[in-house]
Amino acid sequence: MVNKIRDKLIGFIFLFISFYIFYNLSIEQIILIPLFICVLTDLGGYIFGKIFKGPKLTKISPNKTYAGTIGGFCLSLIFVSLYLNHINIEITIRWIVIIILISFVSQIGDITISYFKRLSKINDTGNIIPGHGGLLDRIDGMIFAFPIYYLIQLSGF
Repeated sequence: MVNKIRDKLIGFIFLFISFYIFYNLSIEQIILIPLFICVLTDLGGYIFGKIFKGPKLTKISPNKTYAGTIGGFCLSLIFVSLYLNHINIEITIRWIVIIILISFVSQIGDITISYFKRLSKINDTGNIIPGHGGLLDRIDGMIFAFPIYYLIQLSGF
């Protein structure tokens, strides 16, 4: 009983911090960059994973493949670089590192939430988006990526 209350409290605090950071980033209007990275990472993972299949990445999330992971990195790198170029931000090594790091954190967030869903024996977290595991499956990577992006912005990297 105490562990459940502790786990819920930790989850609530983590979500609160993540959404507070999302709010702060949106005020500064730099929210689109990590948002695009997360969405494109998810999309690239899905598309490349379905097309190329291949070995599974982890038992925690059995539909994830190495091809999907690489595809997530590639799609986010390509399209976020195009977006940055479009808004007149020079593509430097710094930006490439940031895109790869946020893409990586997004994928870790996706796997982490999948792990907790499996522990809780929950398959879908809703039916708002047909054919997906719920709204949480669309934002799971973002919950982890926004705080990291915010820390990157604060550090001046």
